[in-house]
Amino acid sequence: MTTPAAGNHEKRSAALSSVVAAVFLTGLKIIVGVLTNSLGILAEAAHSGLDLVAALVTFFSVRKSDQPPDDNHLYGHGKVENLSALVETGLLLATCIWIIYEAIQRLFFRRVEVDASAWAFLVMAISIAVDMSRSRILKRAAVKYNSQALEADALHFSTDIWSSSVVILGLIGVRVAASLPRLGFLHQADAIAAVGVAVIVVYVSLQLGRRCVDGLMDTAPAGLAEAIRRRVETVPEVADCHQVRVRTSGAHVFVDLHATFSGARSLEDVHRQTEAIEAAVLELEPRADVTVHPEPLEPRPAAARH
Repeated sequence: MTTPAAGNHEKRSAALSSVVAAVFLTGLKIIVGVLTNSLGILAEAAHSGLDLVAALVTFFSVRKSDQPPDDNHLYGHGKVENLSALVETGLLLATCIWIIYEAIQRLFFRRVEVDASAWAFLVMAISIAVDMSRSRILKRAAVKYNSQALEADALHFSTDIWSSSVVILGLIGVRVAASLPRLGFLHQADAIAAVGVAVIVVYVSLQLGRRCVDGLMDTAPAGLAEAIRRRVETVPEVADCHQVRVRTSGAHVFVDLHATFSGARSLEDVHRQTEAIEAAVLELEPRADVTVHPEPLEPRPAAARH
């Protein structure tokens, strides 16, 4: 079993690997984009630059979210992961504004020659390979430790693979136009590819934005509250389970519920019963922090028994 310290180290290592990859790709794309005058690659460089900022935010948020509860944060610091996802969403949308503006300028107002050299193709191929590797690392850690910040990064970088592929298609269009003059309109393929990158980024931003807002609004995981209610009502001598409330905070899930017991019971018996309920909830959600409010079964009035 992975200890909390080992788990925290693995999450931080995954986040740090994303930072290193973002630094490498941003520098590489800027150099090749400037040398080839490719808007598609420069758009990807801007995207990678914001990836770097987002990766840094994720790295520090993961470190902060792993800190234990204190006097001012009694439920821990897990919400910082939702905040980091919100920051990442804003950065992604900011990138789209510049990409779309520059693409419109090149499509309608000025002509820019793009050098679709072997270096341009090489840098995008390297980008795809690096993004595939870091996306897998982040996704594995996100699933293992239920980290929304790492999951957001994994989703982000998996879409980078598709956006890089779009840029490659744009570069191919430029090469084809150079070889076949009758297809000269393909000179604009690079700018069109840049718009394709922006569309992908917008889609990812909206997905991330919805997820982080759900987390900040304490949206319960779909179906979990009802599943907990049904499971608790199968615990022996539990007559009813109601008022089930579920909220998430980082990797933690907080569950509050009311359970009704039949018959007169001692305090020790009620305590044992609540422990059985907690165990039942943990079978469904191992990360749960469970609070049980026990209630006595109200005896029915005499008139109702006849």
